[in-house]
This record gives sequence, structure tokens and C-alpha cells, in this order.
Amino acid sequence: MKPEIRKIVTYEDTTFIEGFKAVAEPWHMFAAAAVFTNPWAGQFVDDLRPGIQAIAPVIGEMLSARVVDMAGGGDKIEAYGKAAIVGMNGEIEHASGVTHTLRFGNFYREAVGAKSYLSFTNLRGPANTAITIPMMDKIDAGRRSHYLTLQFAIGDAPGPDEILVALGGATTGRPHHRIGDRYQDLAEMGNDVDNPAGV
Repeated sequence: MKPEIRKIVTYEDTTFIEGFKAVAEPWHMFAAAAVFTNPWAGQFVDDLRPGIQAIAPVIGEMLSARVVDMAGGGDKIEAYGKAAIVGMNGEIEHASGVTHTLRFGNFYREAVGAKSYLSFTNLRGPANTAITIPMMDKIDAGRRSHYLTLQFAIGDAPGPDEILVALGGATTGRPHHRIGDRYQDLAEMGNDVDNPAGV
């Protein structure tokens, strides 16, 4: 089983002024999305694994290449994330299945030299549902400057029997970040990275 891809959509957002102040370097965020037929639409399928193993690597490799190309190289990407939307004749599990596998995400991790997990959203919705991609630093999950969100929509996707999967990236964090990071809070509160609430 190979994914039946209807379209690929790319999106870019470059900001030069943020918070009424010019940025030191352009704040560049971007994404690539694939829209493809949901092979499980309209039915309950007990074992999604064969479909996941057939579809996820193809989509993961394709989108990773697109996003890296938009950035001008994997080393340029500092923050990253993913999103999936399943059409109304599918389950959230279908969107999750394609993206929550290392057979999908490791293409992107390897391409950008990442260690942190890919932050994500998984939704069900009609065409033109907002694609919301949360991002974080590809190495340091506690670096708040790189907690970003990229949002866009595709007017005709996903269709009822489709899945939309997107990867997002950014070449910098927020231009004028000034809220510190998790480690400063932890030090001040006397808590541990692995147990931040101290429970």
C-alpha cells in the first residue's frame, strides 16, 4: 500500500517587525503539508500497523525534504513540530497513527540533527480546518524562546476521506524573547528538571 497523495502545499511566514520593533534577523517559519487518501476512512480497522508502516515513511521522507529545502539546509532549522488532521470520515487515531511513529518523525530528526521530541497536534475536521503546528527547539526542549506556533489552512483539505499531515520549522526563536527559560524557574524554585512540580 502506497499513499495516494492528492496534493502537497507549502507555507512560509517571514516577519521583519515584531512587537513594534524591527527584528535583528528575519523570523522565518515554514511548513510543508501532504494531503492523501485515508485508507481506513468510513470503517473501524483493528490493526492499523500495516498501513502505518506503508504510509508513514513515504510521507515523512517527502515532507522532511521539502521543509529542509525551504530552510536552505537542515542545519538552519532550530525549531520544529508536526500536525495532522483527519477528515470527517476518519478517526483521530488515523491522524495519530501516521505521525506518531519513528518511521515518520525520524526522517525529520535525522535531517536537522534533532534530539527533542516533535511537538504535535492531532485533529479531526473538515476542509479549511486550521493547521496548527506547535514547535520547540530541536535539541533543548526547555528553551522557551523557541516555543512557537505556525498556523495556516488549506481551503479544500482535508476532504472527508483524507488525511492532512504537515511538518513545520523555524530558523530562529521569537525575535525579542525575554521570558527566560525553564531552567531559570527550576533553579529559583529549587525543583528538578525531571520533576518540575516537585511531586
